[in-house]
Amino acid sequence: MLSVQRYREVILTSALDYLLLLASWFVFHSFFSAYLDPRLAEYGLAVISAGVIFSGYWLGVFVLSGLYKSLYLISRLDEFTRVVKAVVLGGLVLYVIWDHWLFIEGGTHHSLIFTYWSIILGATITNRFVIRTIQRLYAQRGRGLHRTLIVGTGSNAKIAFDDLMRNKILGMEVIGYIQVNGKGPDVESGIYPEDVIGQLSDIDRIIAEYKVQDVLVAVEANGREDLVAIISKLDNPDVRLKLLPDFYQIVSGLSKTNQIFGMPIIEISPEPMPLWEKAVKRLMDVTISVVVLIVLAPFLLLVALFIRLGSPGPVIFRQERIGRNGKPFVMNKFRTMVEDAERKTGPMWAKKNDPRITKIGYWLRKLRIDELPQLYNVIRGQMSLVGPRPEREHFVEQFKDQIPLYMRRLRVRPGITGWAQVKWKYDASLDDVKEKTKYDLYYVENISLRMDIKIIINTLITMIKGKGQ
Repeated sequence: MLSVQRYREVILTSALDYLLLLASWFVFHSFFSAYLDPRLAEYGLAVISAGVIFSGYWLGVFVLSGLYKSLYLISRLDEFTRVVKAVVLGGLVLYVIWDHWLFIEGGTHHSLIFTYWSIILGATITNRFVIRTIQRLYAQRGRGLHRTLIVGTGSNAKIAFDDLMRNKILGMEVIGYIQVNGKGPDVESGIYPEDVIGQLSDIDRIIAEYKVQDVLVAVEANGREDLVAIISKLDNPDVRLKLLPDFYQIVSGLSKTNQIFGMPIIEISPEPMPLWEKAVKRLMDVTISVVVLIVLAPFLLLVALFIRLGSPGPVIFRQERIGRNGKPFVMNKFRTMVEDAERKTGPMWAKKNDPRITKIGYWLRKLRIDELPQLYNVIRGQMSLVGPRPEREHFVEQFKDQIPLYMRRLRVRPGITGWAQVKWKYDASLDDVKEKTKYDLYYVENISLRMDIKIIINTLITMIKGKGQ
C-alpha cells in the first residue's frame, strides 16, 4: 500500500504528464492537420478523441516503464535517462502502429512521427524537471521531508544525523534514534537519552505512531552481527530501508551504494521487478494456467479417478497456507496421502518412504502432478507459477523466530515451483528450511521474467526425470 505522500506524488506527476501529453497532441495536430484529419475521419475519430487515445497510450507506456515508481527527490539526470528510454520505447511501438494505420499515401512521413516524438519528449522532460526542481526547493526549506528513524545510538548514528541536518536535499527529517539490544547512547557520541524514542523490539509500533517513511540503519562496526536481526525486524513494504555502510563495505565492493551529496547509502529495494515485468508475469501466469487446465482436463479427470479408486477420501486436498504479505488462503492439491494423515501427529513434514503416502500418491509426487490443481489458485491471484512455496501458519510462526529474514519470502506471491525447489530437496529438517530460505531470499531480491522462465524449464526437466518426492 502506498503512503498518502506517495499517492500525491504519483497523482500529481501523472496528471501533469497527461495534460502535457494532451497539449502535445494538439500542438502536433496544428502542424499536420492537413495530413491527419482525413485519416482520422476514416476511423471515426475527432481531434479530441484521438488526442485522448494517444495521450492514454503514452501514459500507459510511462506506467509500464516505471516512471511513477520512485518519484521522491530522484536525481534529475537519472529521471532524464528514464524518460528518454520510455519515450524511445513508446516511439518504436507507435512507429509500427503508425506505419499500418496512419500512413500517408506514397509512404510514411518520417518527419511526422519524429516531430510528435520530439514534442512528447520535450514536454515530459520539462514537466519532470520543473516538478523535481520545486520538490528540491521545498526540501531545502525543510518542507515535505520523509519522517525518518535512525537505528543505532553510536557515533555513526550521530554522524548520519548531522549529515541529514546539513543536507535537507536528502529528504529525511530525523524524529529520533532507536536502541539496538538495549544499548544506550555512547557518552562520546553526542546523542542524549531524550533523543532515543524506543527499542528495536517496538519498531513496528513506533513506525505506525510516528508515520515513519524511512529507516536509516547506522550501527557501529562492532554491531554488524545485529544487522540481520535489524533487517528481519524492519520487514515493512511501506517503509524505505537504508543502510549506512562502513569503510570496509564500501571499499570491498560487496555492497552497491548510492552516494548523495557525499553520504553513501545502501538502499534495500523491496520490489526490484519493474511494473511492466509484473504485468507480463501475471499475464503469463493466467494464460499458462488456463491453457494447461483446458488441455490436460481429460488427464486430470483420469488422475482424479485413480485417486478415488486407490484410497478412501476426497480427490482434492485443501489446506490453508500463508500467502503474499501474510494473507492466508486455501491451497489445492491432488491428495497423495491417506485421509486425515496428520490427525494423530499434528503438522509434520513428509519424509522419504513416508507410510502415509498412497501408491498413486507416490507417483503423483514423483512426477509433481499433485501440484496441478494449484493452477486454480494461480488464476485467482493467490499464487504464481514461480515463487517461494507457501507454508502453513504453524510452521511460519515457528520459522520466523528461528530463521533470519524468513518473513521477506512473503513479499511476493507464493509459487507452484521456485528457485529453492529446483536447487534443493524437500524439507526434512529445520536445517533444510534454512537452506531453502537462502534460495527463496535470492529469488525475492532478484525476481525477473528471465529467472522465472529458467525455473519453469528446470521444473519441467525435474518432472520428466521423475525427481520429485
